[in-house]
This record gives sequence, structure tokens and C-alpha cells, in this order.
Amino acid sequence: MIERGAYFTSFEAFRKALTPKRLELLHIIKAKKPSSINELARSAKRDVKDIADDVKYLEQIGLTQKKESASKTTPVITYDKIGLEIAV
Repeated sequence: MIERGAYFTSFEAFRKALTPKRLELLHIIKAKKPSSINELARSAKRDVKDIADDVKYLEQIGLTQKKESASKTTPVITYDKIGLEIAV
């Protein structure tokens, strides 16, 4: 099993990155496998531009990937869970 990581400088930075709305998007992408950003926006009942911005951010920090075709972008998740490690 390949492990990848996203690293944050503080718990507050983690909470800012993984807001409840972004966590909901990750769940929808994993569970419903939407075929496009538009379909993801409909499932989340949110504005397409806001969804596109969140998906782009999640991709930048390594939590989503995208499949591009001529007419659409499909968000993809290749993992089953996110683990949180906190050094004390």
C-alpha cells in the first residue's frame, strides 16, 4: 500500500484546509463518483464556481485528482480514509 501525505503546520491550518464543506465534497466524490464538477455541485447543492475552487484546492494539497476529457473534468479520489497524526 502506498501512503501519501499532506502536511500542515498546525491543527488550525488543518481545520482551515479541511472545512466541513470540503470534507462533504470528498465524501460525495468517493461515494457517488460524480462524472463532472457540475454533477458534484448538484449533489452538494452548491454553486459550481465554489465547488470548482474547492476541488482545485483539494487537488493542490493532494486530496483529489482529476481526469480531464474534452468536455469535462471528473474529480477522483483513490483512497478510503484520511488519517490524522499529531505529534505531542
